[in-house]
Amino acid sequence: MNLLKSLAAVSSMTMVSRVLGFVRDAIIARIFGAGMMTDAFFVAFKLPNLLRRIFAEGAFSQAFVPILAEYKSQQGDEATKTFIAYISGLLTLVLALVSVLGIIAAPIIIWLTAPGFTDTPDKFAITSSLLRITFPYIFFISLASLAGAILNTWNRFSVPAFAPTLLNISMILFSLFATPYFNPPVLALAWAVIVGGILQLLYQLPHLKKIGMLVLPRVNLRDTGVWRVLKLMGPAILGVSVSQISLIINTIFASFLISGSVSWMYYADRLMELPSGVLGVALGTILLPSLAKSVANGDSVEYSRLMDWGLRLSLLLALPCAVALGILSKPLIVSLFQYGQFSSYDASMTQRALIAYSVGLAGLIIVKVLAPGFYSRQDIKTPVRIAIATLILTQLMNLLFIVPLQHAGLSLSIGLAACINAALLFWQLRKQNIYSPQPGWFLFIIKLIIAVVVMSLVLLLIMYIIPTWDSGNMVIRLCRLMMIVIAGIIAYFGSLFMLGFRMANFSRHGI
Repeated sequence: MNLLKSLAAVSSMTMVSRVLGFVRDAIIARIFGAGMMTDAFFVAFKLPNLLRRIFAEGAFSQAFVPILAEYKSQQGDEATKTFIAYISGLLTLVLALVSVLGIIAAPIIIWLTAPGFTDTPDKFAITSSLLRITFPYIFFISLASLAGAILNTWNRFSVPAFAPTLLNISMILFSLFATPYFNPPVLALAWAVIVGGILQLLYQLPHLKKIGMLVLPRVNLRDTGVWRVLKLMGPAILGVSVSQISLIINTIFASFLISGSVSWMYYADRLMELPSGVLGVALGTILLPSLAKSVANGDSVEYSRLMDWGLRLSLLLALPCAVALGILSKPLIVSLFQYGQFSSYDASMTQRALIAYSVGLAGLIIVKVLAPGFYSRQDIKTPVRIAIATLILTQLMNLLFIVPLQHAGLSLSIGLAACINAALLFWQLRKQNIYSPQPGWFLFIIKLIIAVVVMSLVLLLIMYIIPTWDSGNMVIRLCRLMMIVIAGIIAYFGSLFMLGFRMANFSRHGI
């Protein structure tokens, strides 16, 4: 398996999803703007989404994939199918209970996670109603993530990478065509979330059947494999929950700020998620199964080579993205969102949050490479300890930055915390002698810095020549944006080429 080709496949599918996500957000911004209704929806959507990361993409995948890889390589298809059946049965039962509890306790959850909304009864009521609709999303999307984890272990990366596209399509269609049939119209977005979750699950089932791993869920708490996953999930849930708790606390802080703050942070976060998803999530997705297989085979040399490959590639792509995101913050926001109900003031406030987020983009992406280095070894405790330390630092920074910077201070805290998290993970990998860097790092970093400087100068020059970004319709703005992005890409990779860099150097095969 060529890891670079796998990364390209996953990244391209993720890119399609992210582009559709921008279309979705542009439509939502045009129709709903940035105010009470969008604040309510984004809070209601965020909570089940956070739980999804805990139950599915986060703790569950971290505990499940290494053991699944072990079953696949050592115990044969029948034992693996039985293991999947028992795991899916347990996950289905837990998710059903959580979904029912979430629907019943929706007002209490909003009171705990967005207490600032209680000052406005209408805002509190609509947020509670939206949460009751969106909460079952965790059930469908977590089972979809289980299917994706299995497909990734069988190196079918493109299928689960494409699945999130269906959520964006659902929300686009509901926004454009269903809003007149709902009162208030924002309820259409909540129902679109549920439909999107169902579609993501159904889309992957035929592909599970193709690899022979589509099985009916069964509950058996006596199975040793299930207990191994549960034992790993305990600290994994704590570790993933720490990062999600940090986001919830940020929402609590934002709920006390002026109306629109939650929405401004959401739109900025969506722009940051494009590179973090296309690069960070994609790298983590393809690395975890290969790292787990190298650990199962006792091949420490291959393990270090895989980690080195992931780190170099993440830096190669993350550094220019972080710098470009900060420089191009205004063109990006004005070109994508400043239409209809989304005012120039909203664009300015979102720009502040985006610049603050960009500080931590490289750290956020590198964490997606470093963390699987521990998960693949079934070591969940080390990332948990680091996550707890990061949470404490994040809240201290929130208290420090929120008064002078308002919502942008909350974004800056998240960005800086991501960098600290990455630094601590790397330090532990080296301290425990788990990872040995390959030769050539110093020259590699020097080349990256030179290329980033050249790219920055080119972007700043073009922005000086084209200073007005809010003139013209959406097509004209996007064409100008595309022009400056292409110029930046040419400047960056052209500089690297002149310095002797070749993409073929990153071609690597996994196990």
